[in-house]
Amino acid sequence: MRFLLLFFSVALNAAESSWSQFRGPHGNGHTAATNLPVNWTETENVVWKKEIHSRGFSSPVIWGQQIWLTTATKDGRKLFAVCVDKDTGKVLHNLHLFDVAKPQAITPENSYASPTPVIEQGRVFLHFGRYGTACVDTASGKVLWTRRDLKCDHEKGAGPASSPMLTGNKMVVHVDGRDVQYIVALDTTTGKTVWKTPRSLDYSKIPVHHRKAYSMPFLAPRGNGHQLVSPAGRGLYSYNPKTGKELWHMRHRGWSVAPRPIYGQGLIFATVDRDRPELWAIRPDGNGDVTDTHIVWSEARGMPQRCSPLLVDDLLYLVNRGGIATCLEAKTGKLIWKERLKGAYSASPIYAKGRIYLFNESASATILRPGRKFEVIATNILASQPLLATPAVDGDAFIVRAGGHLYRIEE
Repeated sequence: MRFLLLFFSVALNAAESSWSQFRGPHGNGHTAATNLPVNWTETENVVWKKEIHSRGFSSPVIWGQQIWLTTATKDGRKLFAVCVDKDTGKVLHNLHLFDVAKPQAITPENSYASPTPVIEQGRVFLHFGRYGTACVDTASGKVLWTRRDLKCDHEKGAGPASSPMLTGNKMVVHVDGRDVQYIVALDTTTGKTVWKTPRSLDYSKIPVHHRKAYSMPFLAPRGNGHQLVSPAGRGLYSYNPKTGKELWHMRHRGWSVAPRPIYGQGLIFATVDRDRPELWAIRPDGNGDVTDTHIVWSEARGMPQRCSPLLVDDLLYLVNRGGIATCLEAKTGKLIWKERLKGAYSASPIYAKGRIYLFNESASATILRPGRKFEVIATNILASQPLLATPAVDGDAFIVRAGGHLYRIEE
């Protein structure tokens, strides 16, 4: 019994300290790190820099000594998973997972390897949207199972973006395109479907581009249990994570945006509608259609199309594509401050003790002090290059994917 308790304690500590999914162990951009770097350049405080072949915008995930990320040839015909040692940058695995005969064309602002992997002890799950999903043994690099039937039509120019998440022994992912719209849970051991739930709104009369979605689910409290909050085209849904049963939904006017929902201060915070983004603060206890009853407040000015919101204590921090940074009071939506930052933003913010890190698309980072007064601590830049993937955190280091390289930045 003592051995089992020790085993589960070690496993829990590993999960808490690992950057196992998009936006970290809790999926909300928070890290327990206390000594992340404040200053860096291309040559200062860069422990190692590793070239990553081909092209991809997935964020890195970390477990133990390993960093995993996906990449793909520019034409999308070959899809890969790459694993590097977090201390040295040495490539441990370079796995050619899938071949694609006729990939759909995509915009230069996306890649064929944009969904972020998710990882647990011994297994990493690599997802490429309609082109394939694989589970890989992290020690040997052996492919344990694959699925190539989770297909949807994002049409020319869009491409895959929704990332998977883990809940219990299930991997959950959105499949929302012009043709089909559903959420599905796969058994992590076998890859077989545990449950599959079609979106309940009638999409037959909705314009095809408004049926698409690119976000991912988030696990939020509900009573004594949990719920999966799931943004989609024209709708925001909540599901029972064990059964896939829909609990409630809300209708909105547009197609899905990329930001992942978060929870705090007793509310769910979710962004809806890509064309005119709005942030909704939602009570989590609804049933059925709660569009007209459970929105506590909403804000449409300067809200993000890509970057997920960040909640620190009682304040929400957001940055939109155009660099407008906004601080709102979480419980009321009251504007605290609004400022313009340099550059365009796709990566979601990260919070470490006393600091908020905002990385723009030119690999420049602005560090803010959280609070009711706008205060810049520092600004830093790697050699000007594209940065669309949200960085990961390992101990007191950033793992940053910029251009065709992966960096470890640490003082």
